[in-house]
Amino acid sequence: MEEAARRAGDLTLGYFHKRGTLHIGVKGPGDFVSIADEQSEILIRDYLLSRYPDWSFTGEEFPSVEGASTACRFLVDPIDGTTNFLNGMDYTITIALRQGARTLCGLVYNPVTGEMFTSVLGGGAFVNGEKLTIRDNADTGQMVIGTGLPAPGLSLYPGAYDRIDAIRAPIGAVRVIGSAANCCAYVASGRFSGYFEQTGFIDTAAGILLIQEAGGVVTDWWGRGPEHYERSGILIAAAPSAHAYLLSHLQKVAIPDQWRG
Repeated sequence: MEEAARRAGDLTLGYFHKRGTLHIGVKGPGDFVSIADEQSEILIRDYLLSRYPDWSFTGEEFPSVEGASTACRFLVDPIDGTTNFLNGMDYTITIALRQGARTLCGLVYNPVTGEMFTSVLGGGAFVNGEKLTIRDNADTGQMVIGTGLPAPGLSLYPGAYDRIDAIRAPIGAVRVIGSAANCCAYVASGRFSGYFEQTGFIDTAAGILLIQEAGGVVTDWWGRGPEHYERSGILIAAAPSAHAYLLSHLQKVAIPDQWRG
């Protein structure tokens, strides 16, 4: 998986340095796609399935490939943070290997910085081989929280700023960095105390394992386990103290019942 991510990183960096010439497509409100996304997914898919031809593959840009054995499935976002990518900012490539309802291993790779975040179920979390341990700071004034803003037109856009206001004081800072996978890596490495967002599971499957293996807590909006987040798409992931703070304050803002999953 790491080799596939590095190869895709090299490919996307080539496009990154000539991004002004790329054709940009639109999949939905605030949801862009380029040839770099598509070629990255093709490269990763072909690399992984050439080695594990019986396994299945689900990416963001093309229909899933169903292998002879559907027990194991790769989940891939070939560029998480396409808007960042198209504007010269950090983006990530994320790959997770799932067996049934379990994520066995995963990675989040930032081609711009060269950071490779990896985790194995029961085996810890690492960045470029260095073990990660989550930073649990109970001082809310020193917490930095990551989030994302839904595009206008999406169902959770109304109230997005209310949710930020609900946790803003006395939090030290709130940051929007434009990549869900990178936010998860930032939590696992202690750069963020926590992260919350409505986002797709494919973007965060690897990042969730990173956070859990580093000692963090991952739930949906109502404090239920990650399996519920897979259905609701609303994630709270943080160090233990920050998670308790986020959960208690975010629940003050109403969320449509349809998102309970």
